[in-house]
Amino acid sequence: MADSDDSSGTRRPAGPDIGAAKSTPLHRKCYAPAADRNREPIVSVLKRILPREGRVLEIASGTGQHVVAFARALPALKWCPSDADADARGSISAWIEDAGLPNIRQPQALDVTAPDWPERFEAAVDAVLAINLIHISAWAATEGLMRGAGALLAPGGLLYLYGPFKRCGVHTAPSNAAFDASLRAQNTEWGVREISDVEAEAGKHGLSLAEIVEMPANNLSLVFTKA
Repeated sequence: MADSDDSSGTRRPAGPDIGAAKSTPLHRKCYAPAADRNREPIVSVLKRILPREGRVLEIASGTGQHVVAFARALPALKWCPSDADADARGSISAWIEDAGLPNIRQPQALDVTAPDWPERFEAAVDAVLAINLIHISAWAATEGLMRGAGALLAPGGLLYLYGPFKRCGVHTAPSNAAFDASLRAQNTEWGVREISDVEAEAGKHGLSLAEIVEMPANNLSLVFTKA
């Protein structure tokens, strides 16, 4: 089955693992077990594809576990977390404060469906990450993500997506089909996306699919580059 490992923004009702996330009252620090499970496989890909230095924007950073792990593993990069949900941003801040790392900025409020969100950035970024976002959000979020990434990424910059996807209209595992059905039962606008549809939307904004990486738990990493 797809990991159902939504460690990203809590503004949308989450899959099984994020539902199990717990918060400590003192620090507002939330924990998603799936973020621990998929952290190292994602880090291994990021270490290979990301530039040695630069700025990385994470969309829908959720609990904050991922961005702290990424910042620790790739200390020469400057990490910019974000989330549309205020509670999620509180958790991200708590993780950042506990980690004490100098290369993560405080999270900002960011909703990719807002038409003006790319205008908040004064300079280009070198990479944009969206982990477990597009299947637990309306298609408008994918459109907004691609529009913003196309506008913000420097030439040669990368957009990294992680999650379950369909290939040529077929799920990569029977359990992914069941996961897709459960998502659509919760919200008819959600669902596991077809790679070719995501690729086509990315292409409208100057982004080309450069690589597909097989990941554990029937997930994939999609790596797009800006021309």
